[in-house]
Amino acid sequence: SCISTYSFHRLYGDSFSVFDAIDKTAELGCEGVELLRDDTAPDGYTLLSYARALTGRGRDRGLEVPMYTTGANFFVPDPAAEVERLKKHIDIAAECGIKLLRHDVAWAYYPGYDGVRTYKAVINYVAPYISRVADYAKSVGVKTCTENHGRLIQDSQRMLELFTAVNNTNYGLLCDMANFGGVDENSVNAVSALLDLIVHVHAKDVFVRSGMSYDPGEGFNRSRGGNYRRSTIFGHGDIATFQILSAIKASGYDGYVSLEFEGMEDVMTAVTIGTHNIQRMIKDLESK
Repeated sequence: SCISTYSFHRLYGDSFSVFDAIDKTAELGCEGVELLRDDTAPDGYTLLSYARALTGRGRDRGLEVPMYTTGANFFVPDPAAEVERLKKHIDIAAECGIKLLRHDVAWAYYPGYDGVRTYKAVINYVAPYISRVADYAKSVGVKTCTENHGRLIQDSQRMLELFTAVNNTNYGLLCDMANFGGVDENSVNAVSALLDLIVHVHAKDVFVRSGMSYDPGEGFNRSRGGNYRRSTIFGHGDIATFQILSAIKASGYDGYVSLEFEGMEDVMTAVTIGTHNIQRMIKDLESK
């Protein structure tokens, strides 16, 4: 099991740091910790020295660092500049001995875009730049991947078309088992369609309420089709978490399953329960 440092994001401040999150991850008996990084670093650090310090802390605690997660958006007027920015993060991941790097693809039609508004147009626009990033990453021993989110390219069919267009074996899928609901797709069906592409897994759970229901209020967001969704403790929500993990394991996947908590419950309680649920599920699957 593994935990994304993003799971603790509500706690970060003067009294709790990413280093504390790494310590907690080890305390919970995990084997790995996933680092979330942006283009900034705390005072006294460079991007590289901070990533090295975090990676070192993890390994000092007996944790592997299987994934370097960062943002990106190729659906912009100058995607080549985004390629160059990502190369810096890829270099950092390589320096730290992290073998996988996740980047995003696209979030929305950029201001001033006057082309046809279809997801296929977006895929055709971004695919060459994603492949360029994957090629560069391969040259330094890193594999790239993208998560199923961002609405524009989130459905399993759209993801399949994206990977076909990119056509690069050094580019895979970070499978977030809950995110498909954001575009009103059944998570079991969606994950099963993408099994051959998975290189990392995010374990996440959400409550789902029909858009026909009265608005549940604070904490709930709307899906693309207008249903209500709220992230929650892994194992407590409406996602078929064990069924999905079972299908992923049966496909031959043997990588990390990383908790990504972004609910409104107490963070430490939620991360602890969610991690223990992941560990129990993995143990049950391994005993089959």
